[in-house]
Amino acid sequence: MIAATAALGSLEALLAEAGERRRLVSVTVPLELRDPSGAVFASRLAGDRWFCWEQPDRDGFALAALGSAHAVISRGPERFGDLVAACAEVTRGRLSDEPDRLPAGAGPIWVGGFAFGPDGGRAAQWSSFPPALLVMPELALHRTAGRTHLTLCALAGPGVDPSAASRRLSARLAALSEAPLPLADPHPTGEARIASVLPPGRFEESVSQAVEQIRAGQLEKVVLAREVVVEAPRAHEPATIYGALRELFASCFCFCCGSPEAAFLGASPELLVRRSGAGAATVALAGSTRRSADPAVDDHLGEQLLRSPKDRREHDIVVRRIERALRSQAVWVEAAPEPGLVKVANIQHLATPIHAQLSEARSAVELAGLLHPTPAVGGEPRDRALATIAELEELDRGWYAGPVGWMDAAEDGEFCVAIRSALLRDRTAHLFAGNGIVVDSDPEAELAETEVKLGALLPLLSG
Repeated sequence: MIAATAALGSLEALLAEAGERRRLVSVTVPLELRDPSGAVFASRLAGDRWFCWEQPDRDGFALAALGSAHAVISRGPERFGDLVAACAEVTRGRLSDEPDRLPAGAGPIWVGGFAFGPDGGRAAQWSSFPPALLVMPELALHRTAGRTHLTLCALAGPGVDPSAASRRLSARLAALSEAPLPLADPHPTGEARIASVLPPGRFEESVSQAVEQIRAGQLEKVVLAREVVVEAPRAHEPATIYGALRELFASCFCFCCGSPEAAFLGASPELLVRRSGAGAATVALAGSTRRSADPAVDDHLGEQLLRSPKDRREHDIVVRRIERALRSQAVWVEAAPEPGLVKVANIQHLATPIHAQLSEARSAVELAGLLHPTPAVGGEPRDRALATIAELEELDRGWYAGPVGWMDAAEDGEFCVAIRSALLRDRTAHLFAGNGIVVDSDPEAELAETEVKLGALLPLLSG
């Protein structure tokens, strides 16, 4: 912790230098620490917001963050733009002490997410997850290729006592410890109760009604979701669930957004956008089928998916929309000529990588707002599909299927689509799964597909 102590001294000097001007102050140093997420779960306080993000198969990439040096919040149709402006204002003119050529994601970062809808998350369980929230953490840990960096942040300016800020961060560092994420410990006597919020038959009716609208020419595609609640005999433990997710879904974006009251976590296979300088990357992900433990059967299922007219039609709608959205901001946009397969633990998807060269600077948050919601979680045409979702779903998606991720001080970053996710609040877990409905969708088959998707988290929460 010698480097961490030195970082604190540098931060104190920068806070004194900042004076009365409102600006961000940050210090970044290398740190000997193996598991950023394990450190955050072991060190978080009861009143903290915290954030963990990993894609283990990508050079062990991990971000983990504690506390809030500053938070920006918005709602409504302009929420993405509001947060872009607020983040830029805070980071403009920052004072920093950091090594040269830090990797993307190291240094000061914004972490958080957005509800699916402009005013989503009105239901009581979503009370600590506003429609748009990005937090600049007081302490952030970044790891890639076995190297870890620690960043301390504070907001200087009028009304800020540098000594108090220094003491608060000193306490953060003193409490920072590394511990393995706990393993599942089933309750010795109690059993979890699992229930659909609406009867499964109601979902099938919604699919039938959506197909009628599509056949009438009102829609090309719409995504309908359902919610399942798991009541456990004791409080769900986010650290345990998160640890299992990153083991089972090492190729996915494993995330946990925590508040004092709740945690929203998941393992999403779907990249909404990754911005690196003038380059933007995304993946159109739509069309899915189950996995099999038998390799021959698994390959056969994947081949059927690649050849399925229904799934290819659903997939092509997503590719076209994403290309169209990016083309307005890019010198060029290139999509793979044919979809491939993305295989995760319990499901496989059609996936088409898409890359673009931006024509002018657009932050990761701006690009997320440009693309969200893709037809993979909304529908086509967009506005009509969103109206149909509001009419037929009868649930508050909150942050489910919204963008979750991070952006650094250079405005590079990445956001996933928060699917294969659950909201944990004490003993109650809310799980969500949705399907793309097209003209030849079968209600019974669509219901069965939601069960496959719920299978990512349901065994972890009910076992």
